[in-house]
Amino acid sequence: MQDVQVSPVTLIAADGYGLAAHHWTHAALPIRAVVVINPATAVKASYYHRYARFLAINGMSVLTYDYRGIGASRRGSLREFKNISKLDWGRLDCDAALQWARDNHIDMPVHVVAHSIGGLLVGLARNNTCVERCVTVGAQYAYWRDYERGKRLFMWLRWHLLMPALTALFGYFPAKALGWHEDLPAAVAYEWAFRPARLEESYLGMSGSGPDALAHFAGMTGDILAIGMTDDPFGTQAALDRLLAYFTNSRRVHVRISPESIGEKNIGHFAFFHDRFKATLWRQSLDWLISGSIPECAVSSVIIPAAFSNIEAPANGR
Repeated sequence: MQDVQVSPVTLIAADGYGLAAHHWTHAALPIRAVVVINPATAVKASYYHRYARFLAINGMSVLTYDYRGIGASRRGSLREFKNISKLDWGRLDCDAALQWARDNHIDMPVHVVAHSIGGLLVGLARNNTCVERCVTVGAQYAYWRDYERGKRLFMWLRWHLLMPALTALFGYFPAKALGWHEDLPAAVAYEWAFRPARLEESYLGMSGSGPDALAHFAGMTGDILAIGMTDDPFGTQAALDRLLAYFTNSRRVHVRISPESIGEKNIGHFAFFHDRFKATLWRQSLDWLISGSIPECAVSSVIIPAAFSNIEAPANGR
């Protein structure tokens, strides 16, 4: 759409690292809110540009950005930045994106759309206190026992044996050479490969201690719509619930969508952001960002996990 304007932006994190970003707006529409899009691990921001354009066409001001070490935010050889971690992606990079959204849209609601690990990063960011609503898609932190049972062995061999072995050999994970998205800094690859069941145990001995790594989850009070696909081997119900449990002060609604419920054969972990879902999945996420409600026609079921049974679903949820 020619009325959508896209401008390059440089975000400056608290440690001075510059992050490549883009700002999306519609020239003729009043702004409803600002939306920050958090990518998945090893996925460039450009993957989400079609979705960002869709949001802009519907009155949202949108920020897309690459984490440090990824895509346009990569600086030289990853061997020289081997200590970049997912903790940095959250407490520094996501935090910088939220700060930009708040500074540049004063008195506007701030929302987040987070894919996969992007959902974790919202909890790590100090500025999550400004988030009013969040949509997460397949958001979890890759604890291997939560993988889909029938694919668990293959995924364990790939991500928890081959990935750390290649990372040790090359000094970073050469994912591009394997056709697996973007290369990863060593610390990010090792965090994924050796992730324990409890999130706080992952960062013991790192630059942030376990308790400090979780310090900002309680500050996130915005509503969360956690979307999971029944054919996503990463984003199982157990995996999404494990991450949601850390957002103790948010209203959390977990939605499980089967491909068949929207006339599709598969969706998986990545296809949500394909524009063929503009009228179904994208519209559902937009409705949540605008009103905090879920259109029943677009979902197969809404689940409030037992641990969150004291949290009420939206009035029109199932």
